[in-house]
Amino acid sequence: MMKYKEILYMPFLFFTFLVVGQNHKFGKVSKEELLEKFYKKDSSAVAAVLYRNVSVSYDYVKSSGFQIITEIHERVKIYDKNGFDYATVEEKLYLSNKDNESFSGLKAYTYNWEGNEIVKSKLKSSDAFSEKTSKYYKEEKFTMPNVKEGSVIEYQYKIVSPFSYSIDEIVLQYDIPISKQEIRIVIPEYYSFKTNMKGYLSVMPKNSIKQGKINFQTKSREQNGFGATTSSFSSNSIDYTENVTEILMVDVPALKDEPYVNNMNNYRSSINYEIQYVKFPNSSGKSYTTNWEKVVKTIYDSDNFGKQLHTTKYFKDDLETVLAQYSDNGEKINAIFSYVKSHMNWNGYIGKYTDEGVKEAYKKRTGSTADINLMLVAMLKEAGFKANPVLTSTRDNGVPLFPTREGFNYVLAMVEYNGKNMLLDACNKYTEPNLLPIRTINWSGRVIDEDGSSLIVPLVPKKPSKRITAMSVTLKDNGNLEGKQREILTFYNAYLFRNNNKDISEDSYLEKKENRNNGMEISNYAIDNKEVLGKSIIETFDFYVESQADVIGEKIFFSPLFFHTENENPFKLEERNYPIDFVFPWEEKYTVNIKIPVGYKVSSMPENTKVMLPENMGMFTYQIIEKTNMLQVVVDTKLNQAVIPVHGYASLKEFYKKIVEKETEKVVLSKI
Repeated sequence: MMKYKEILYMPFLFFTFLVVGQNHKFGKVSKEELLEKFYKKDSSAVAAVLYRNVSVSYDYVKSSGFQIITEIHERVKIYDKNGFDYATVEEKLYLSNKDNESFSGLKAYTYNWEGNEIVKSKLKSSDAFSEKTSKYYKEEKFTMPNVKEGSVIEYQYKIVSPFSYSIDEIVLQYDIPISKQEIRIVIPEYYSFKTNMKGYLSVMPKNSIKQGKINFQTKSREQNGFGATTSSFSSNSIDYTENVTEILMVDVPALKDEPYVNNMNNYRSSINYEIQYVKFPNSSGKSYTTNWEKVVKTIYDSDNFGKQLHTTKYFKDDLETVLAQYSDNGEKINAIFSYVKSHMNWNGYIGKYTDEGVKEAYKKRTGSTADINLMLVAMLKEAGFKANPVLTSTRDNGVPLFPTREGFNYVLAMVEYNGKNMLLDACNKYTEPNLLPIRTINWSGRVIDEDGSSLIVPLVPKKPSKRITAMSVTLKDNGNLEGKQREILTFYNAYLFRNNNKDISEDSYLEKKENRNNGMEISNYAIDNKEVLGKSIIETFDFYVESQADVIGEKIFFSPLFFHTENENPFKLEERNYPIDFVFPWEEKYTVNIKIPVGYKVSSMPENTKVMLPENMGMFTYQIIEKTNMLQVVVDTKLNQAVIPVHGYASLKEFYKKIVEKETEKVVLSKI
């Protein structure tokens, strides 16, 4: 971290001196900004934020009390066409039954350098949209006009929130660099928040106190002696203190996406404000200090959650019919699970609360994740099993680091069988017990008991998913290859195959497979167990593919895994600050029997090798054997855990380096 501080903060003193003359006032875009060809601190950046200002403050409204005012001003440079996406801005606003957040004061311009002058284009009202995306949220969205390579866009707007106890997360890092940003948060003394910092950047807030004042008028009436009433007005004010937090950051690096990351937002630098208590004058105050147990209990007590588990009359007759065919408890659980999957269709909505309720969803045969999985829990309970809902957060929603209701956005089912717990999700037709959709595999969840108490439940799979490939091939003296392949896919590999190819015809699938493998020609294709859940998928086919070896003079050079060769190390960074997330443990094993061309002999071939990762995290073995006119190569790669911690990155990078080096080594054949 010390190295990072030097990179981020030593230039701060220098850069502060340089930017004194720059004008960050709205509309004061300079010729120099427009002519800039690349971002000096990161020449790979497709765009950069030249200036960003975020102001969060409280305003008192007599009729409703305090509200939060968030004012945003951003100036963004677009360097090339790949940065055009940053010309579209989106803000999500929360809606409730009584109060809604509002969006106003939008002012936006695009600036271009044309004909030796600055030309600005104003955002039209037709380029701004408001759309309700769910029961609880709407989205304000606008796209800047006349954006070109080299444009500077600038916009400002205001968000007013009546939810004074809830300050939105303040993001400090984007996917593009930020040259300079100023953040200012002003909170009245009546509100006490706990500040939670997230991410790897060092942030040094400056805290101070200032005076605030509420001005208001009071009206009084007084009757005179003749029955008339006289009204009088008086001005009053209340003085209070405000806690001020100011943050100045320069040269903030982009948060760049890396392979095998759960969700980059888990590592994005930001500030989260968690309400602790509220105390107004002449009141005893109210504590909001919370923990995960309280959050879960609040969710469970909602009519759209816990109450749904006790609504059972609507499915009783159907459940009796389903269970009548089975006596074994394991078969009963699978039957209920299969019935809910077949009867219900997921409507694509992710949430922890039901919308219209499980009864209505059952009637319509469609519903959200909460509708379907709470219904599944209710059926399992009704059948006499110990079953409970599990609150989770999807990978897209991020890992809930702090106890808030928004930290959970999904619900699963858990049932006890033979002393062990099984996790179930009936929203996908191809899931199995303890095989959940990838979107839900996000560290851990919380199972909720009848009394609202909860326990942590790990969600990361431990059982390895395998891809076992056997090939028998004949190498031609022109470098072409023909042969047969048999591939077995287990557990998550089988699930992904079924899920990814459910809407694709066999012809389309084979065409894509041929294109992925150097224009391979596939024939005699067969697949077993594609729709049989719980069994491995088995693919077999014959193939012919050209140019799988280099023929140079009287020698032939080839990598014995041919089109299955690992050619590139996915891990390129010298250092990495995030865990490596493979989602599930896995094994890939290739056995290739190679018939060499007539009239050739093996001149040289790779040596056998074995590479181990520390802490039993994984292993790679490579064995090659020469037989009469034949070669057999067996390559086996295992990753024994789904998530590799940060400290294992260097070892994993070296592990993959050795895999690539070994698999790309050549067998050399010489003419006899």
